[in-house]
Amino acid sequence: MRHISVKFKRLLAAVTVLFVVSSTQAFAHCDGLDGPVIKDARRALESGNVKLVLIWVKQIDQEEIISVFNKTLAVRKLSPGAKEFADMYFFETLVRVHRAGEGAPYTGIKPAGRDLGPAIPAADKAIETGSPKELVNFLDDAIHDGLHPLYMKVKEKKNFNPNDVNAGREYVKAYVEFVHYVEKVYQLKSGTAHSEEGSETHSH
Repeated sequence: MRHISVKFKRLLAAVTVLFVVSSTQAFAHCDGLDGPVIKDARRALESGNVKLVLIWVKQIDQEEIISVFNKTLAVRKLSPGAKEFADMYFFETLVRVHRAGEGAPYTGIKPAGRDLGPAIPAADKAIETGSPKELVNFLDDAIHDGLHPLYMKVKEKKNFNPNDVNAGREYVKAYVEFVHYVEKVYQLKSGTAHSEEGSETHSH
């Protein structure tokens, strides 16, 4: 148990790295035809249970979704063409409202099968299998791959000649990149992520 606990601490730290490099992909995950929002929307329409999608929107927005849902159920009975049109309208409305609740812009429904990078599929697989082990190892490797070269660069340039200003500046540049990386990891792990103003007090 202690070993897994340590691994989870590393996971929390490593998520920062992946968030920095793939935040756009994470935002886009919910607007794909094969994403979790539309998967639940399909299930809701087939079962007639709107509660399956209300989890994706804030309470203040749920009346809009219920209204569109009920209209969709009525229209999709008319014909196969009407069903396809009504379903897509519901998907678009649901995703738009969901993204607005996250503070993200709506840019349309994206096709299935997009390349979301390795992080999102790994996270989804952990939920599907009920085991985080592969995800923890994946994130552990990710943070190592991000941190190690920055550390080695600082180590390489640390013992510069004090009279060589250019060499000193190279060291400072490497040091700043390394420390900023470590700080970003720590901020997520400790729940103390800074706003832009707050970050400036720690800039070098």
